[in-house]
Amino acid sequence: MAQTLHALAGILLKSIPTVVLLLFLYFYLKSMLFGPLDRLLKQREELTEGTRHAAQKSLHEAERKIQEYEAKMREARAEVYREQEETRRQWLADQTAQLDRAHDRTGQTVHQAKEQMTAEISEARQSLAESAGALADQIATAVLARKAG
Repeated sequence: MAQTLHALAGILLKSIPTVVLLLFLYFYLKSMLFGPLDRLLKQREELTEGTRHAAQKSLHEAERKIQEYEAKMREARAEVYREQEETRRQWLADQTAQLDRAHDRTGQTVHQAKEQMTAEISEARQSLAESAGALADQIATAVLARKAG
């Protein structure tokens, strides 16, 4: 058993340079390969997250602008509808005013025509009244002349 322990101690003694070499290799690879690789992966992840965050921010900004655009379009449509309604009301008011003026002119023309007809009827009656006596005399003379003749 002592011999086994002695052999084991020899093996351990011979393995010290290998363990030191493995520890050296571990720290060397950690600092030269895995450290930069970890930094690169972290940097890539940060860039990816940053890009994803920027994309989400752009998407939210685009949605906000779409909402603003739609709101402005609704306002513009409402303004156009208001202007159309105002134009229609103005047109109706103008049309009503023109109809009223035409009605007034027609009423005046009818009134003048009635006055003129009344005046002409009065003149015709007066003329008939004046000529009625002369006509009656002529008719009586003509009737008597036929009977006498």
